[in-house]
Amino acid sequence: MKTLEESAVMAMDGVDKELFPFLPYILQDIWEIGADPDAIIRLIGNYFEKCAGLKVLDLGCGKGAVSVKLAHTLGCACYGIDAIPEFIAFARQKAGEFKVDHLCAFATGDIREKVGDLTGYDIVILGAIGPVFGDYFETLTILGKCLNENGIVIIDDGHIDDDSDYSHPLMVKKSVLLQQIDQAGMELAENDVMDRDEIKDADDLIFNNLKKRCFELIEKHPDKENLFLDYIKKQEIENDVLENKVVSTTMVIKKKLIEK
Repeated sequence: MKTLEESAVMAMDGVDKELFPFLPYILQDIWEIGADPDAIIRLIGNYFEKCAGLKVLDLGCGKGAVSVKLAHTLGCACYGIDAIPEFIAFARQKAGEFKVDHLCAFATGDIREKVGDLTGYDIVILGAIGPVFGDYFETLTILGKCLNENGIVIIDDGHIDDDSDYSHPLMVKKSVLLQQIDQAGMELAENDVMDRDEIKDADDLIFNNLKKRCFELIEKHPDKENLFLDYIKKQEIENDVLENKVVSTTMVIKKKLIEK
C-alpha cells in the first residue's frame, strides 16, 4: 500500500513523494484542481428531484471547489476529505466566501482510512484522483458501503477505447471497466464524455500556472531542480494522454436494483 504522500502525489499526476510538501505552492493559482463542478452539478440534477439536503461525500476533495459549488448551487450538505492541510484550509475559506460554511465540512486525512467509518451518503464523489482505492471493483466495493440504497457514485476518470492499442498503467479499457463495475454489484448509469477542446483549454490553464510555480521553486531550491523539471515533464505527458489518447469522462454509477 502506498504511503499517504505517495498517494497524494499520484493523484496530482506526480511520481516522487518528495514533491508532496511543494504541492500547495505549485497549485496555489488553481481552485478547481480535479473534476468539473458544473458537470457534477448537472449530473446530480439528473438523478435527484430535490437536491437540497442531499448528503455528499467528496473524497480527495482538493481545495473544495466541487463541494462548495454543490452547496452553493444545490444546497447539498458536503463533507470533503483531502491529504493536504493547506488545501483543506483553502476549502474552508472558500466555503466562507460563498456563505455555505454551514453546509460544508472539511477534514485533513487519508481517505483510505477514513472511508470505512462513513455511511449514509446520497452521493460519493471521486474527482480525478486516480485509482487510490485500487481497481473499479475494489473502489466500488468500498464506496458502496458509504451509500444509501438509492445513492450514486460519481467518478471523474479516463478509460481506453476497446479498439485502441494504447496502454496506460493507471487506466483500463472500457470493457474491463464495465466488467469490474458489474462485479461490484453496480452499473454505469451515465457516462458524460468530456470534449477534447475543453480538456485542452483547462489543461493549458493549469499547466501554465503550474510550470511558472515550478520554475520559481527551482530558483528557491536549486538542489531540487530535477524534481520540479520531472514534474513539469510528467504533466506534459499526462496532458497529451488526456487530450489525445484516452476518453475522459464523468461517470454516474449506482447499485443494481435487486428484484424482490
